Amino acid sequence: MAGSTHTVTNQAPPLTGYDVFTSDRALAEAVGRQLAAGAREEALAELSGLGRACGSSQTQEWGAQADAHPPVLRTHDRYGHRVDEVDFHPAWHRLLGKGVSAGLTDARSRPGGQVRRAAAFLMWTQVDAGNCCPLSMTHAAVPALRADPALAAEWEPRLTSRVYDRELRPAHLKAGVLFGMGMTEKQGGSDVRANSTSARPLAEDGTYELTGHKWFCSAPMSDGFLVLARAPGGTARAEGNGGGLTCFLVPRVLADGTRNVFLIQRLKDKLGNRSNASAEVEFAGTWARRVGAEGRGVPAIIGMVAATRLDCVLGSAGLMRQAVAQAVHHCGYREAFGAKLADQPLMRNVLADLAVESEAATTLGLRLAAACDAAAGGDERERALLRLAVPAAKYWVTKRCAPVVVEAAECLGGNGYVEESGLPRLVRESPLNSLWEGAGNVQALDVLRALGREPAALDAYLTEVGAARGADHRLDAAIRGLLTELADLAGAEGRARLLAERLALVLQGALLVRYAPPEVADAFCASRLGGDGGAAFGTLPPTLDLAAVVERARPVV
Repeated sequence: MAGSTHTVTNQAPPLTGYDVFTSDRALAEAVGRQLAAGAREEALAELSGLGRACGSSQTQEWGAQADAHPPVLRTHDRYGHRVDEVDFHPAWHRLLGKGVSAGLTDARSRPGGQVRRAAAFLMWTQVDAGNCCPLSMTHAAVPALRADPALAAEWEPRLTSRVYDRELRPAHLKAGVLFGMGMTEKQGGSDVRANSTSARPLAEDGTYELTGHKWFCSAPMSDGFLVLARAPGGTARAEGNGGGLTCFLVPRVLADGTRNVFLIQRLKDKLGNRSNASAEVEFAGTWARRVGAEGRGVPAIIGMVAATRLDCVLGSAGLMRQAVAQAVHHCGYREAFGAKLADQPLMRNVLADLAVESEAATTLGLRLAAACDAAAGGDERERALLRLAVPAAKYWVTKRCAPVVVEAAECLGGNGYVEESGLPRLVRESPLNSLWEGAGNVQALDVLRALGREPAALDAYLTEVGAARGADHRLDAAIRGLLTELADLAGAEGRARLLAERLALVLQGALLVRYAPPEVADAFCASRLGGDGGAAFGTLPPTLDLAAVVERARPVV
């Protein structure tokens, strides 16, 4: 029973019971813009249904429970038999089942599928980012397996299934499967060409026995894994000539029902992403099937990497959106010094600045998803655009996530530092996507490779940003400055990060000028391209229409 002195006032109600999709105007507008008329109505209705699920108190509780009860490794059963299983809280399985049934592993079965899935993934990240890892890996495994048509025909229907089957049994007996990935090793990290895991051919054509380790193996409870190992004769010089780094499919359970040798040494104790299991694994006579040709491991798996990098962009956009939604919601109710926080000029500036960053990330992520749809249909210009825009976006958007989330937590004051608010979980998660699937330097160097080796990529990029030329003088000046930077790439490695940043900012600015409300585009171009703003959030020119920007970002409960 509450004491008579304890009356709770001036607190925001929980942000729950709302439609995460329709409340995110930038996201809903991007989906409507990128989808053809025939698919638009169905997609909007479907995404709104998922949005209501994401905003429900039940789903939010599952996310909190999954994060609060991390997975537990069980190496042996009670009798001493090695089992190498990972036990999860029931909330994890509920979330994963909902994610699979919502189509987060199926982006290719219908028109506009990449855009529809991207929007769903961006929303689902806001519930719990941890379970998005196996969903992302499973989705991304499809293009990698297509390097081997026979394997793709066998596995793709299971990977794209909307049935979540958590039991460990032979894949051919399951209605749906999940995939993980193992590329990095202790001695190499991002330098996968330093991998030492070896592959010995077996009698059956295309099958091998693997011996070695993986320092980071994502989602170790999955049904299969794509890994890199060295086929016979595997030196870097021999690759592409009958040996070298090769891609393999490692099933968790073999066709006869026996467990494959998949020794989970330990689970990583991570800063965030705690509901998801990341493991160190050992292979010791592990059965594997080759994917593609020997020595072509990196080209075979690069399709998976490109897809997961885009998911890093979408995941960061989702985290930013949830943080901004929480901050705007709180400040719309909380009063201080005689007025709502959101109505006070300085807080309004902070909220508007955060909202602009969030919308820029969402708009770019959905544009890249639309390019994936077009590229799958044979559009070579869109394919070329992705080659340059994905690493640039991965570099920049994922790096902007942490400062956005931390600033949003500050908007809640001390409440934002308390676990019950949900903001600390977002803060812990915020650096993740910048680290995974190639950290900042890897992305920046990939941008340089695309610029140096694929002229069509830069042509496609310039065509895209050129569509907005003449609409904003600050964008035009930024494009001219970028062209000057690109004119001389000699010795560019030392400034590769700056190039990646500017490529991403100019592309975001061009998209916002074309598609966002004028107040959003104006704020972005002034502060991100025109230099009329400071290094911290909340330094937008006060002459802008900041109230309209904040109102656009407000979630409708």
